[in-house]
Amino acid sequence: MKSRITKTNLHADPLFALIKSLTKSEKRQFTVYVGRLGTNVDAKFHALFVLMDKMKEYDEAVILKSNIVTKQQLSNLKAHLYRQLLVSLRLNPSHQNIRIQIREQLDFATVLYHKGLYRQSLKLLERAKNLAIENEEKNVAYEIVELEKVIETQYITRSISNRADELTVQAKDLSSQNVLASKLSNLSLQLYGILLKTGYARNDSEVKTIDDYFKARLPEFDIKDLGFREKLWLYKAHLWYSFLTQDFLMSYKYAQKWVDLFRESPKQIKLNPVFYLKGRYYLLEALFYVKYSGKYKEELQLFEQEVASGDIPLNTNTENIIFIYLWFSKLNMHFLEGSFKEGLELIPELELKLKEMGHRIDRHYVMVFYYKIGCMYFGAGDNRNAIVYLEKIINEKTLQAREDLQCFARILNLVAHYEAGLDYHLERQLKETYKFLLKMENLQEVQKEFISAIKQLGNVYPHQINAEFKKIHARLKKYEDHPYEKRAFLYLDILSWLESKIEHKPIDIVITEKAKSLVR
Repeated sequence: MKSRITKTNLHADPLFALIKSLTKSEKRQFTVYVGRLGTNVDAKFHALFVLMDKMKEYDEAVILKSNIVTKQQLSNLKAHLYRQLLVSLRLNPSHQNIRIQIREQLDFATVLYHKGLYRQSLKLLERAKNLAIENEEKNVAYEIVELEKVIETQYITRSISNRADELTVQAKDLSSQNVLASKLSNLSLQLYGILLKTGYARNDSEVKTIDDYFKARLPEFDIKDLGFREKLWLYKAHLWYSFLTQDFLMSYKYAQKWVDLFRESPKQIKLNPVFYLKGRYYLLEALFYVKYSGKYKEELQLFEQEVASGDIPLNTNTENIIFIYLWFSKLNMHFLEGSFKEGLELIPELELKLKEMGHRIDRHYVMVFYYKIGCMYFGAGDNRNAIVYLEKIINEKTLQAREDLQCFARILNLVAHYEAGLDYHLERQLKETYKFLLKMENLQEVQKEFISAIKQLGNVYPHQINAEFKKIHARLKKYEDHPYEKRAFLYLDILSWLESKIEHKPIDIVITEKAKSLVR
């Protein structure tokens, strides 16, 4: 009986994913690195690297047929190749950031200490410690001080009589700062976890629970004593708290503080580009939620300029994040302005980029892009193309974690079918949508009201349709400023669609007129 060797996707095999993430220069450096090891360039692990680099998808059968390695040896050889790739990447100048440099100095100092060269070791440690403190790397700074204390017990520097006291005070200060940073980062992470698991608060009781949770875990501090790192975690914690409670003005305030923190310390952008990019995006998202279109456009232009100027360090990770955040933000700008037809001009380029980067980004983000593209077509009046993208989401079987996206896609799909005159499938789709909604635990009142209203349209005579739209609009309008229901209209602007039907105007005109009245 033949053993079954199956193909896996890109992310299923860590080594294959790592190889596919390498740039051309990183691949060249690895080949040079292998040559410097003094081993034959045709060594098995390098031959395996060359073979896997040529593969479009991971296939163990192809590897075994190459006779590079036996099935019994494959696991060990892959582990060895993985480690050698990481060592090579660590040596690459593009990855030599401050954090790695500090760690390298600490490693060198440790080697010198073990050779009994205490004075040389202490000099390196002092230099590394100052660099760490200067760049807010306080965890490693504390680690350095602890090693300095160990060395001082064996080699007393006569030139500084109070050296022991100095190191003790320094260790105590760094320890207290690290404890505070840890408490703030824990709170931030816990709140973010709640946001992912349960979503936004849906009533006063849930807001109180979140409020009590936040206040009970927020440590005492004096803002004047906080450094960059502590402030960053503090602002992030407040941001997740404000998102959870749907206080979007507060979200804007703390997202702005987050971004301003980096603007005041530009070198931190180089050291922590991912945190900076996330702050940039959440600032734009908060501005989208509060509909500050003028400020949104200004921040989006600044973001695009930063990306174009090379101010943000580029690597595989940051390139992926920039692609997602920048394109989400570009599309949202058109939703804010109601400029859907202009937004359609972005779709061909976006489609090409999605095809190019599809294997590098999570499937969830691809589905969000499809939803935004579907909304863009719907807003532009091209309902048939809207249906094409919405049905990509509806037919996606792996999107279990984002049932809210599935829900809005299904409802908008119903509306698009109705608008396109494809109502011969409407009854079946209504039943399927109802069945899906019944399984949802967090269904909002807006969704319940609308699905009930759209079902009744099938029983309304043509001359009564306008009056029926007005009734539906009145039923939903009361939720527009509701603290826990208004967010639904950000995903699906049903009110503007109803107003377009009542006033006999294209939906993009209705949204554009609203946007102009709200320009801030």
